[in-house]
Amino acid sequence: MFNFCTLFDSFYLTRGLTLYRSLERTCASFHLYIFAFDDRSLTVLRAMRLPHATIIPLSDFEDAELLSVKPTRSRAEYCWTSTSSTILYVLERYGVDQCTYLDADMMFFMPPDPLFTELGSDSIMITEHRYTKRYDKSKLSGKYCVQFVTVRNDERGLTALRWWRAQCLAWCYDRHEDGKFGDQKYLDDWPVRFAGVHELRHLGGGMAAWNVQQYDIFEEGGRVRGRDLASGSVFDLIFYHFHYLRILDGGRIELGRRTLSPEVLRLIYTPYIRMLFEQKEAVARIDASFDPNGVGREKALWKRPLLYLYRKSLGIYNIFDVHSFLR
Repeated sequence: MFNFCTLFDSFYLTRGLTLYRSLERTCASFHLYIFAFDDRSLTVLRAMRLPHATIIPLSDFEDAELLSVKPTRSRAEYCWTSTSSTILYVLERYGVDQCTYLDADMMFFMPPDPLFTELGSDSIMITEHRYTKRYDKSKLSGKYCVQFVTVRNDERGLTALRWWRAQCLAWCYDRHEDGKFGDQKYLDDWPVRFAGVHELRHLGGGMAAWNVQQYDIFEEGGRVRGRDLASGSVFDLIFYHFHYLRILDGGRIELGRRTLSPEVLRLIYTPYIRMLFEQKEAVARIDASFDPNGVGREKALWKRPLLYLYRKSLGIYNIFDVHSFLR
């Protein structure tokens, strides 16, 4: 049994549901603890009666320490502040052997078994950004990405987790200050600060728009696979992080400002976007009064049309008609 936790509000509802459905398709046995960060998402999630999920309202989760800092944090900052606390809550409240935090905007393509096999007897697993050189933001955003963090319910795991929670309660903001950024750069020295920390080596865990350029993506035997352009090694895609994806008004979708090949769009983004809209329809059957995909507006570039055209010609201004993915 794999135990996972995630957090999101109604703005990320279809993303969180897509994460859940992808686990249903790939995991033989799992449980996802979902922390609903607003009443609307809580109502919809409870109505769905997801068989492999426990829905946790903020009223159950928030303690005095979280509530004391909540007024000082933006919505995103409070989510980051709470990440470590969600893992700790699951370990302490439900007594599971280990729990893995997942960002809500991810999708599993294959079972995660190889990742946990790699963990072995260690107590903590963290994933590198593995930035493509031209997109490297590790100095600002950190070496590791808080997207897939496994913590065992043992002394080593709890020591690191409680330290992380304390740091995030003290400072967790959407800015760079004294070597800190959000909840993420706190992980930079974990391999030397704490015992039992494992850095994930499997290249299929943690693929994203900021590193996918390093791989040749192809389909083989019904599986999405990658070939490392540097070493030639071939691996299965386990999960992909769709961090930059935004649904825009006017039936458009933005996939970020990173170069994405036609194979990546076809094999990775198309199934994800289709599932997002399947979940949108499922939510609409319960509550049709809001858009759970969280429609936003395109950043204005009308003052710089040549820059827009230049970026688009290079494939780094990735705005598409949504229906091109839904055919």
